[in-house]
Amino acid sequence: MAGAEFWGDVERHLVRYGGAFSPAVIERAAGSFVHDDSGRAILDFTSGQMSAVLGHAHPEVVATVREYAGSLDHLFSGMLSRPVVDLARMLAEITPDPLAKSMLLSTGAEANEAALKMAKLYTGGYEIVSFSTSWHGMTSGAAAATYSAGRRGYGPPVPGNIAIPAPNAYRTRFLRDGEHDWRTELDHAFDLVDAQSAGALAACMVEPIISSGGLVDLPPGYLAALKDKCVERGMLLILDEAQTGLGRTGAMFAFERDGVVPDILTLSKTLGAGLPLSAVVTGAEIEERCHELGYLFFTTHVSDPLPAAVGRTVVSIVLRDRLHERAAELGGRLRAGLLALQERHECIGDVRGRGLMQGIELVKDRTTKEPADDLGKAITSACLDLGLHMNIVQLPGMGGVFRIAPPLTVTPAEIDLGLEILDKAVTQVTR
Repeated sequence: MAGAEFWGDVERHLVRYGGAFSPAVIERAAGSFVHDDSGRAILDFTSGQMSAVLGHAHPEVVATVREYAGSLDHLFSGMLSRPVVDLARMLAEITPDPLAKSMLLSTGAEANEAALKMAKLYTGGYEIVSFSTSWHGMTSGAAAATYSAGRRGYGPPVPGNIAIPAPNAYRTRFLRDGEHDWRTELDHAFDLVDAQSAGALAACMVEPIISSGGLVDLPPGYLAALKDKCVERGMLLILDEAQTGLGRTGAMFAFERDGVVPDILTLSKTLGAGLPLSAVVTGAEIEERCHELGYLFFTTHVSDPLPAAVGRTVVSIVLRDRLHERAAELGGRLRAGLLALQERHECIGDVRGRGLMQGIELVKDRTTKEPADDLGKAITSACLDLGLHMNIVQLPGMGGVFRIAPPLTVTPAEIDLGLEILDKAVTQVTR
């Protein structure tokens, strides 16, 4: 299809659902690269929306899809198959006690929706606390707990949602002796929660690394203190590890660093390595109580065998190839390269993240930290022209933040290539 005809059909027939489409027609993808219709290879530093942890078209995933597409793809939601039970058992084996029971769904928003309904039913409350720059999905309950974008123009959100400050050390208003005083920030946040609550707190839902909120890594110790706040109020802690789960941060799950176990864990993106698969994981006591109360989340694609089989393959490969350890090692290489770029380019104000999930924030001035919104867009475009796909998020009051998350199968040479292209792009734009 000719380029003009393709983009004409895009304009005539596609509903636009966010920012502008990337100006490239992608024909195929393999490993760390996607390839456009001119045959150009583009290094994918976002793993296809932070999902393709095994790279694109991993041969074992391809083989699994082929097998189950031809034998057992979809069932009535009340029927069970071996891949579903196998994956649930595997998730119980790689998560700490008491996490032992799973429900398999399709998307992260769907998993978060199911988790929120579970928390509300279990506690009898309805109030949900989440970060002021959160993103948990676009379905009603998940969207009501999302503050980074998309709240205006759709009528009233689900009642009972309360925002607390995201603990962004780079832009914090809470300083003590020049350091981020996150404990005071958290205490203040829950003073506000208590003031706003109608006495029906159900859960706090957060990401261990706030991705769409600017790649903000929670300070060490924060998650444990947050869990204490929840316990004090009879709330459940829901951790949304859509992007951080299955090894990306250098551990199997990001919460492991803090020695905290959530009451409910949600997984998506990485679990299906780019295919539509998500999971809600919780303990037997919560599951039993919710079941007694008539918990209902019956969907067309709950417990589908084909995506469950893919998830089983993904978890097996991550464990077999110890990709979480690889993410820690190569994440160190990536971070060192980004810090070197920061030394060369004044517009890079901050480098942050864990493992193969890193972020760089662009600013006009390092002292004032004035946001550099236009610069981010220009560098993104220059990177694509040079053969590197980057993703930038922009929030009010913050500079553009690149989210860098290559596949866990990325090679050292591919990391170096990405850093080299990013260096060239920044140089071109800021020259």
